[in-house]
Amino acid sequence: MKTLTIKQRPLEILIHTISWLLIFILPLIVTNRDSSINWEQYMRQSFIPLCCFITFYINYLVLVPRYLFTKKYIWFFGCNFLLIVAMTGVLHFGNHLFYQHAFRGFIHRMPPPPRWPFISRDFVMFLFIIGLSTAIRVSLRWRETEEKLVETEREKTDAELKNLKNQLNPHFLLNTLNNIYALIVFNADKAQEAVQELSKMLRYALYEDLSDFVSLKKELEFLNNYIALMRIRQSQETEISVNLSTEDESLTISPLLLISLIENAFKHGISPTEKSFISISVQGHRDGKITCEIMNSNFPKNNMDKSGSGIGLEQVKKRLELAYPGKYEWEKGVSANNTYVSTLTIYTK
Repeated sequence: MKTLTIKQRPLEILIHTISWLLIFILPLIVTNRDSSINWEQYMRQSFIPLCCFITFYINYLVLVPRYLFTKKYIWFFGCNFLLIVAMTGVLHFGNHLFYQHAFRGFIHRMPPPPRWPFISRDFVMFLFIIGLSTAIRVSLRWRETEEKLVETEREKTDAELKNLKNQLNPHFLLNTLNNIYALIVFNADKAQEAVQELSKMLRYALYEDLSDFVSLKKELEFLNNYIALMRIRQSQETEISVNLSTEDESLTISPLLLISLIENAFKHGISPTEKSFISISVQGHRDGKITCEIMNSNFPKNNMDKSGSGIGLEQVKKRLELAYPGKYEWEKGVSANNTYVSTLTIYTK
């Protein structure tokens, strides 16, 4: 259980201090300016807020945390009842002693004030103080619990996102190395060029992927390097069109988010024997919107194809939910002319 300290709850302590100071100095504020301060009368008037102060913080700092928060309700209500009875008695007998002291010269001629109406009034007053202190302490506990839940959820989200990115890098690297391996067999020069392109990509992935968000411009350069790498091993029968640009260079995006969409296009959109096409368009707009539209011929892999684990698109969906919850639209599917279309819109603002 957290306890209130000046270091942890400066605002709460400041509010409590100001509130009680106002209560204690209120009799001095409302005193007639033309008359001197009657300190004896002030001390008598301050006895009531002092009893309220003691009652408030015994319940606030001791009874509520020790019994109410630990679900010992019988102890909580029992101790509060005894506290109210005790403070009512203290207030009653304190006022009675003051009454005797203040009017000791006339005590034999003045009837004592009635007791039960004042006792009932004091009992209700302390009951209200107990309820107020309980409500404030419970609301503070509720806020602390909400803050803990938010912090825990944020930490969980960051951990999941980091884990997804760590899974994505080996997945991306494996597919790229497979491409270079296939390229070495029939064209060593292109394989060397591919290794150079891969080194550029790995440099970006190693350093930029450590951040939660990176410049969209740098991400587009990375995607362009990847597409250049994939072009090397494609035949003349494959048509590849690319449009990567941004109107706002200050736009940012979660790193390596779009690479799986492009990987998917090259994996399922190209046939070694038939004419194929891939169209890739990623645009950054001034209103903070990022659009990624990919269209490709559809040549789905069969169950015997083990070239990929199939986790790419699933990771994209999970990362979108973590990085852009409620701020993206993603439509994908095969059209009537057997063209696979993926349209992703991210709203960064």
